[in-house]
Amino acid sequence: MAQRITTLVLLIEILFLVSCVTHTAAYNDGEVIHVAGKVMCQDCSLNYDEWINGSEPIKGAVVSITCMDERRRVGYYGSDKTDERGQFDLIVNKFLYNGKDLKPQLCNVRLVSSPDQSCNIPTNFGDGQTGVKLVRPFSVFKDLVKYVVGPFYYTTPMCETPKFENNY
Repeated sequence: MAQRITTLVLLIEILFLVSCVTHTAAYNDGEVIHVAGKVMCQDCSLNYDEWINGSEPIKGAVVSITCMDERRRVGYYGSDKTDERGQFDLIVNKFLYNGKDLKPQLCNVRLVSSPDQSCNIPTNFGDGQTGVKLVRPFSVFKDLVKYVVGPFYYTTPMCETPKFENNY
């Protein structure tokens, strides 16, 4: 029994190490980074079940990506509009104009605007308003490194939290 456990532990360690080496090698390959996600409208005036399950995609919402360099200066800024399903796919070149490599960990993806006047108040569900850091790729395969963020949500103007003076 002890030998089986030792063998199992060794097998798990080997699989973990192979996974890390493969992930690191693949993560460094490829010339572009894909960042995908969705932007939805969530209406707070609905009952709880409709509010949770009744979000609708927003076509034409703008999502941006800002990548900093090691000195905390903007190295890259780009944006994309969502399609009719509310989906976006930002494609970022890993090599900056000054010959340096872009580090995905220094990138932030966030909401910019919604064309839907009835649903244009950004929320922080999914960190869409403050932004999401790219921490770990969703998939790494050959030359493709893909991150998935969100979904991000906008809400109706009547759902906006009032802003008070002096933080009260």
